Amino acid sequence: MAGDLFPVAGMKLFIGGVKALQAADFVEADFSGETWVEIDGWSQMGSVGDTAALITTSLINRGRDIKQKGTTNAGSMENVFAVIPGDPGQEALIAAAVGSNKQNYAFKIEHNDDPGGTGSAPSMSYFVGLAMNSNEVGGEANTIRNLNATIEINSNIVNVDAVPGTP
Repeated sequence: MAGDLFPVAGMKLFIGGVKALQAADFVEADFSGETWVEIDGWSQMGSVGDTAALITTSLINRGRDIKQKGTTNAGSMENVFAVIPGDPGQEALIAAAVGSNKQNYAFKIEHNDDPGGTGSAPSMSYFVGLAMNSNEVGGEANTIRNLNATIEINSNIVNVDAVPGTP
């Protein structure tokens, strides 16, 4: 699989239950036992991953700014979904995004890189985040209704490699 390229098509996004933040980074085991619901209609994936804050110190005697990395932020995952009425995943995401709901939730991305064979599994990415909005948007006459949903990622991203199966 090293060097293989995989399309975004076929990836899946899931929402789990309420997940408390913790001081230490999350690990795969922190997400075991989670009940996952796929959010159907995922048509555009937002970005996921840490970006460091920039610390700039202006040193008078050197006449130079010295830059350092500060804290990290895993970003805002801005997703678009085709509205599918009655979809349990979209309903869970909409409920998580209600303004009065201040809870963090577990999220999982299932990648499209299943190596195949018995017992194989694609790679996964797990994280904890706040569902900030679930805005329904239209467009021109020949477009479908969409649901824009931003997830503010509040944890590290736990990446789990694909598991090859037996032929």
